[in-house]
Amino acid sequence: MFSFVARQPIFDTTLNVFAYEILFRDGKSNGFPDIDPDEATSKIISSTHLGIGLDEITGGKTAFINFHRDTLIHLFPTSLDPSMVMIEILETVEVDETLIAACRHLREIGFELALDDFDADEKWRPLLPYVQVIKFDIRSMKEERILSLLPEIRQHEIKLLAEKVETYAEFERFRELGFHYFQGYFLARPELVRHKQIIPAQMNMLALISACNQSPLDFDRINNIINKDASLTFLLLRFINNPFYNKRIKVKDLRHALNYLGENEVKKFVSLIALANLNNDSPRELLQLSLVRAKFCSLLVTGMNELNDSPASFLAGLLSLLDAMMLLPMSELLEKVPVSEEVKHALQGNPGMLSDCLLLAKHIESARWSTIKAFSKKYGISQTTLHGMYNSSLKWAGAMENSIN
Repeated sequence: MFSFVARQPIFDTTLNVFAYEILFRDGKSNGFPDIDPDEATSKIISSTHLGIGLDEITGGKTAFINFHRDTLIHLFPTSLDPSMVMIEILETVEVDETLIAACRHLREIGFELALDDFDADEKWRPLLPYVQVIKFDIRSMKEERILSLLPEIRQHEIKLLAEKVETYAEFERFRELGFHYFQGYFLARPELVRHKQIIPAQMNMLALISACNQSPLDFDRINNIINKDASLTFLLLRFINNPFYNKRIKVKDLRHALNYLGENEVKKFVSLIALANLNNDSPRELLQLSLVRAKFCSLLVTGMNELNDSPASFLAGLLSLLDAMMLLPMSELLEKVPVSEEVKHALQGNPGMLSDCLLLAKHIESARWSTIKAFSKKYGISQTTLHGMYNSSLKWAGAMENSIN
């Protein structure tokens, strides 16, 4: 069975990714399975844990997985590694002695439990001794109500997670209140509360990205820029040594390395290291997500056009979060990075295939399955293939991030 999966990051107080919530759908309809939710969870476990592997999806971080009543009572989570999974108990489950006993047993054998969309109903009180995380939907519960519940929760040393955090100000507020984890879209939306000055080193990185957009590529120009920076030279050698490229080549000099990679791969490398340097003050998840989008868009365009890997599609995906990294409007950044009209139109959201590819990546990130189905129909590419490309992009992005950091 093929896994249809999206992952949504969960951040800690320093904006590092602590875990991912894993969202699955039926491979046939690419929607919520029209079956009992407990049966759906069993399919999730078999297709994901025994198929692609949770570690491939989460990069080794904790996976928050929803479990319903029967799957908990019948101890379905025991087929998973307790060190990799947070059992998320949905707010709709019926709580009785049988469920409490199951949760107690799961905790005793090493699993951690979270309560989703906590509403402070009296039914949850017997479970609190076995729970490690409580999730509050800050859009549906008022802050005053949340504050009134915190003293009792803290008696059990339970960690707090704020869901649907949509602005950086909300993140700061709930961090001040003592929340440990945060989930929402605030990272992908730049907070333009101040004008961020672009320092000379960053201008050099933007110049490198701009150089990548030239066709044919000026190898001498790239060589001269990288030759002046030992760290860039080291990164290039690491990039070549990555398992995706390693063919036991003996690099004689920097120009030899550039020639070996070829124009398309040099463009990718330069864009990657430039973006990684621009991302220094931003959460690492932004870089990781940019890498996933870059590879995914490249695979999509290649698959749909039956062409060689497209540098334009890769660059569009890679730069799609540049505004969030730099805290500047995309329109202003595009004036400083003279990318092709094709890339510019995609980053501005103008209609077109490349713009559709970027939107598709965002829809998969947000588990908007109906729009994925519409893309599949429009471009004549199966949903199974789309999700296979996305899973491949997750794996590739993890390897690339290790190469450039």
